[in-house]
Amino acid sequence: MRSFAGNFPPDELRQAVSLCHRRGVAVHVTCNTMPRNDEIRRLPEWMEYLQDLGVDAVILADVGVLSLLKRYAPAVKAHISTQASVSNYEAARAWHELGAGRVILARELSLDEIALIRAKAPNALELEAFIHGAMCVSYSGRCLLSNYMTGRDANRGACAQPCRWRYHLTEEKRPGEYLPVYEDERGTYLYSAGDLCMIGHLDRLRDAGVASLKIEGRMKTAYYVATVVSAYRRALDLLEREGAEAYRRAVPELLAEVRKASHRTLTTGFYFGPPETPGGAEGFTQSMEYVGDVVAGAPDGGECLVRLKNRFYVGDALEVLTPEGPRAFTVSRMTLDTTGESVQTASVAGTLLRMPIPGGAGAGDLLRGPCRNHRSL
Repeated sequence: MRSFAGNFPPDELRQAVSLCHRRGVAVHVTCNTMPRNDEIRRLPEWMEYLQDLGVDAVILADVGVLSLLKRYAPAVKAHISTQASVSNYEAARAWHELGAGRVILARELSLDEIALIRAKAPNALELEAFIHGAMCVSYSGRCLLSNYMTGRDANRGACAQPCRWRYHLTEEKRPGEYLPVYEDERGTYLYSAGDLCMIGHLDRLRDAGVASLKIEGRMKTAYYVATVVSAYRRALDLLEREGAEAYRRAVPELLAEVRKASHRTLTTGFYFGPPETPGGAEGFTQSMEYVGDVVAGAPDGGECLVRLKNRFYVGDALEVLTPEGPRAFTVSRMTLDTTGESVQTASVAGTLLRMPIPGGAGAGDLLRGPCRNHRSL
């Protein structure tokens, strides 16, 4: 499902698993396409390799892949992908009987339907649910529009997203004559769904029996992943440590945080019934943009080495995104790393700058600033 992504070659995957495990992070590897015959024969060797690496789980959607996993990598857990569209408790039970330890539910379920699946599925079976990211106009992963219109298979990670295109009406006896249909002044996007955002309802997901939350990250930037995951982590910690009331008080701030990353119109999807606005989300917006990352950190007030991503200026109000959350500061000065020259800004992406960050920062922390003119991306 990631055919357009920069996937890990075998040696880098080994390094990634080792890094994650040293930091207490589980690694789940996706094998969630429906393999063809020439691909299925290569899977046994791949499964053995994943077990040798110590991968924690494989995410899959095909019963043949599950059979091979049990045969060639019995120590690796099986998680059933949302590509399998598990929508009822009998399907969940069947996958568990075949050896799955977790099912990632279809995105088209309501909270009540999830609660019923939890009540009737085996207790040992974990339920995972999508909580944030793009929604599909079709049943998730089953859309054939891209394949039909462009020859690019959505079920193999190559979707051209024709649901996001602008459409006009044509009439049989008037070839070449396009009749406009307007939802708003920007045009019509009949099939383009809004983005899912459940950061304000995590207590209800917990009460419905969801054990694990899934955030869309495929083909997303490090900035997007860091911003969104950090916000949900803070929300979960608040809910667990301080209770539902403290969590709900923080929801407006948390919503503002996820809006700092690129998104379409935010909705709650199918969780509370059929979406009220299934179409019309024509483009991305965000309130803040990724302007740099910290290459070498420094303690409170010390000078950090920063790699430029997008231009910012001395005097700008920025935020440093750390594992503990975002922290605002004002750029007081910066110098070019190569020459030590004091500058007001730099214009070439990749330029290394030295600048103090009040409160300190660590290598890998991200810098962001307001989108100039809040442009649409």
